[in-house]
Amino acid sequence: MGVLDGRIALVTGASRGIGAEIARRFAAEGATVIATARTLEPGSSQLAGSLTDTVAAIEAAGGTARAVAADVSRAADRVALAERVTAEHGPVDILVSNAAVTWFTPVADFTAKRVDLMFEVQVKAPMHLAQLVLPGMRERGAGTILNISSRAAIHPQLPPTGRASRGGTVYGMCKAALERFSTGLAAELYADGIAVNALSPNRVVPTPGTVFHHLTTEDAPDAEPPAVMAEAALALCRPPANGSRALTGRIAYSQDLLNELGIAVPSR
Repeated sequence: MGVLDGRIALVTGASRGIGAEIARRFAAEGATVIATARTLEPGSSQLAGSLTDTVAAIEAAGGTARAVAADVSRAADRVALAERVTAEHGPVDILVSNAAVTWFTPVADFTAKRVDLMFEVQVKAPMHLAQLVLPGMRERGAGTILNISSRAAIHPQLPPTGRASRGGTVYGMCKAALERFSTGLAAELYADGIAVNALSPNRVVPTPGTVFHHLTTEDAPDAEPPAVMAEAALALCRPPANGSRALTGRIAYSQDLLNELGIAVPSR
């Protein structure tokens, strides 16, 4: 018996990195995971990982998962995704919005097209997907929405240090907007019993994306393993025990959250 037995979990950006790790962790706890991303098959992206890989790993471990290719930058794809999941598996119990597209470019050189795409994927898509799954959650009086954020949402200190001057402003804008959306939606849905949270890693997680952008390396000693984010995501998405209210309205940081809840921080 897993803590997510019988639940339908929709995880975006699940072809690699944090999204794939969350999908695997949720499936290990009994959820039927709908893994979605643009990359369905291996070799169709410049980054390693695919939905086929994620689903194969879940099924090899005895879990249940389905791959549904979708481009969440497109409203029509988002609608089709929600309709397909509901028709084939029933209403979504858990929505994890993790998909991201990012460029690290100074504001002076950022193109309007790239700004629009980043906000579409990392702000508008999580909002739209939430709107699409909310009717089913409200009907059952329960549900969880988790938006994956980043410490980039925190305002930089001046004079700048580290990455603050390297072109992360637009990325930080997206994540700050996502966090404000999360807390606002949590307030709106509090009476409905639907939890909404934002979750960030305490440290940079070595994923194909962060390594590609030279934010970390696969063997960086100070990096945070993807399993830490997955365990923290599970802590925010598991049903509350003993009639208590689910955690909601949190801007949470993975290791801090696990320490607060007395959950061991994974080392892998």
